[in-house]
Amino acid sequence: MSDCSRTVDDVRTFLQSSKGFDPQQMMRFYDSWAETYEQDHNLMSYRAPHLAVDFLSKNFSGSPAEAQVLDVTCGSGWVAKLMVKLGFRHFVGVDGSKGMLEQAAKTGLYQDLKLALLGPEPLPAPTGVFDVVIIVGGLRAEFAPVSVVRELCQAAKLGGYICMSRVDPKSESGNNYKVSLEKELQLMEEEGLWTHVDTKEMDKYMMTVHNNHNNNNKNEQYFDGTMYLYRKSLN
Repeated sequence: MSDCSRTVDDVRTFLQSSKGFDPQQMMRFYDSWAETYEQDHNLMSYRAPHLAVDFLSKNFSGSPAEAQVLDVTCGSGWVAKLMVKLGFRHFVGVDGSKGMLEQAAKTGLYQDLKLALLGPEPLPAPTGVFDVVIIVGGLRAEFAPVSVVRELCQAAKLGGYICMSRVDPKSESGNNYKVSLEKELQLMEEEGLWTHVDTKEMDKYMMTVHNNHNNNNKNEQYFDGTMYLYRKSLN
């Protein structure tokens, strides 16, 4: 149920309450957040789903209507709702939050929805099936280990696309995660598992969690991020 009286500061306070949570605690936090998730993200000018879907669509060369899409950390189904406008029709969603999957089910867009905590549990997806594997916002230390990108690649069919977006939380742990992630992406390319299609920086990914009323530099009120697109090797 939406709350029209909710403000940006309300959302910031709510998000700050999850600081230091481990993955299991974070999923319970998302369970409690599910009903106002999209409303709150709109208040925070969260642009990642729109940017990632646009990034993918500009590079996708297949038939959207026939493509099988694996939406990892699918949340409320935001990404699928954007992709269906571009002609995509076949979605399987995975998320660690039962509450979020309940919201995704309400969209009526997913042929299957699976509950899994990435890292402690394997990605519940068959190998070599999906034309598109997309993960938006889930590549963070509190959500998934860097090693999950290998599972994303395994789920894609030969020649399939793996689209990933990552927020930069401007912290030591966030920077360490970025370094480890990009090292793994490069290593997988060197191993011949996939080829790099494009990498694009995202300016103003979303408002920062911290209140910056006293900061005159508006650019510092936003997180930035990065999008990566790879294509699984044909051999």
